[in-house]
Amino acid sequence: MHISAKVDYAVRALVTLAAEGGGPLSGSSLAESQKISPKFLEGILAELRRARLVTSRRGADGGYRLARPAGAITIAEVMRAIDGPLAEVRGQRPEAIAYDATAQPLQIVWIAVRASLRQVLDETTLADVAGGELPAAVRRLAGEPGAWVAR
Repeated sequence: MHISAKVDYAVRALVTLAAEGGGPLSGSSLAESQKISPKFLEGILAELRRARLVTSRRGADGGYRLARPAGAITIAEVMRAIDGPLAEVRGQRPEAIAYDATAQPLQIVWIAVRASLRQVLDETTLADVAGGELPAAVRRLAGEPGAWVAR
């Protein structure tokens, strides 16, 4: 699975907001805290605003705020807002792909990949990451032998 820089930056910015009680924080302070280009982050924050994950307000009391409590925003929601569906095959959802002959079981593999991504990403919230208390399933998967070994 490829996690784009945009998704990484979006999640990091939102986790920073979560750690600060939901905001408000300026775009520049979010960028500075995570060492992200302010201009690039502003574009990402605009996408998150359109997806209704953050709100923004100008002025002395302004900045970005989480649109909902951090415990109600999952990592999967952020990823979908920035990059679209979690798992696609040639731009289509796995259940829409039909294979012939010996390749037929491959559809089940792709659906299982999506299900495993959901198991982690739909169950992990911004509050989980900001508080350092990841779900048990995530900790268990990360603790499996070989999880940290590049292949």
